[in-house]
Amino acid sequence: MAKRSAGMLLFRRNDGLEVLIAHPGGPLWARKDEGAWSIPKGLYADDEEPLAAARREFAEEVGLAVPDGNVVELGEIKQPSGKLVTAFAVESDLDITDSVSNTFEMEWPRGSGKTRSYPEVDKVEWFGVDAARDKLLKGQRPFLDRLLEQL
Repeated sequence: MAKRSAGMLLFRRNDGLEVLIAHPGGPLWARKDEGAWSIPKGLYADDEEPLAAARREFAEEVGLAVPDGNVVELGEIKQPSGKLVTAFAVESDLDITDSVSNTFEMEWPRGSGKTRSYPEVDKVEWFGVDAARDKLLKGQRPFLDRLLEQL
């Protein structure tokens, strides 16, 4: 069975539409930018509702709660890896100044026997939709189109 993930895409209307996306932390992503960013998201179990998982994962990865607001369902997309991602959107001008991600541990450098701790997300930023399309992982870009269609 395919792994399932749920995420939350915040959006705001400044001089045009902007979305909040996250850059993955850790040494494997340190030098990657274009096509490396993601909607704050994560895996969830069969007994968890996708919207609850999206809110939980956003809080873990961004370090801030999802603001109150009308939830826009963006549906599910199968990623190139086979993972199924369900996304939701909420309009909010969230201040990300105090954003701090949870951490994970991994052996680095590989084969060294040294375990290090890294933030799951090393930064979150607001981007216009065109810039976000370039930054996002290819498999998540259709969520931007779905958001635009809903608005």
